[in-house]
Amino acid sequence: MKRILVTGGAGFIGSHLCERLLNHDNDVLCLDNFFTGNKDNIRHLLPNHRFELIRHDVTEPIIIEVDQIYHFACPASPLHYQYNPVKTIKTNVMGTINMLGLAKRVKARVMLASTSEVYGDPKVHPQSESYWGHVNPIGLRSCYDEGKRVAETLMMDYHRQNKVDVKIIRIFNTYGPRMALNDGRVVSNFILQALRNEDITIYGEGKQTRAFCYIDDMIGGILKMMAANDFVGPVNIGNPNEFTILELAQKVIELTGSKSKIINKPLPPDDPVQRQPDISLIREKLKWEPKVELQGGLTKTIEYFESELSKTKN
Repeated sequence: MKRILVTGGAGFIGSHLCERLLNHDNDVLCLDNFFTGNKDNIRHLLPNHRFELIRHDVTEPIIIEVDQIYHFACPASPLHYQYNPVKTIKTNVMGTINMLGLAKRVKARVMLASTSEVYGDPKVHPQSESYWGHVNPIGLRSCYDEGKRVAETLMMDYHRQNKVDVKIIRIFNTYGPRMALNDGRVVSNFILQALRNEDITIYGEGKQTRAFCYIDDMIGGILKMMAANDFVGPVNIGNPNEFTILELAQKVIELTGSKSKIINKPLPPDDPVQRQPDISLIREKLKWEPKVELQGGLTKTIEYFESELSKTKN
């Protein structure tokens, strides 16, 4: 049994991580300032005597005794991280410094939830960990993209200089139950629009590609990485099966039985044209790969959204 801190623990991925860690008989401390996290995501965990909720902003230091730290605190959708870009980059930089300082003091292993956005609008396809990326440092997305790149730098510098035990994962598009209905990401947008029979909005011609990993697979990869010794990363975690945005929209319409029509709008600035993980490294090092196909994962996600929408009607 370990005492584990999860920053951003009331978020989409964080809440699933807290739940899985509790299922493995750990003491879990969930830290969240609820900027994008939601207490409903972890409400079912509150009665568990091994679970503790701490309302705290990761940009402020905290003194606590833990064995492991999963640093997942940060708005992750463009809608949210662009709402307060200064706060976003502070979370990535100051929050990471605070978690590394804590890990150094208590000799805890610390994992950074980095992102595929460190690759920017990639000139290499698919993206492997050896690719350094193609990122606009002054664009609307740079508070997140460059913030995560600086966070990775901090992790490696603390590791080399102070011998902190670190892990870096680069998370690719993830979906599933507990996604925020208003997070502005493509899966949640399409499902909501389809369930409401509204026009489904595609930017550009919908030929840009994404690869979607179901949340259960993602958590499995995260836990395997944290348990691995002598492997710092960074390592990609995602599903390598690539789909165009148009194909995703058509699949959502099919699974929901929606009457929605597809409409096109101009591409936003710095929107990546291609995003697909090369997962050769995690296959080799951790023997991990995703198992859930897109149709099965979307079906479960649609059921969750239908349930959430019915609550708003009652």
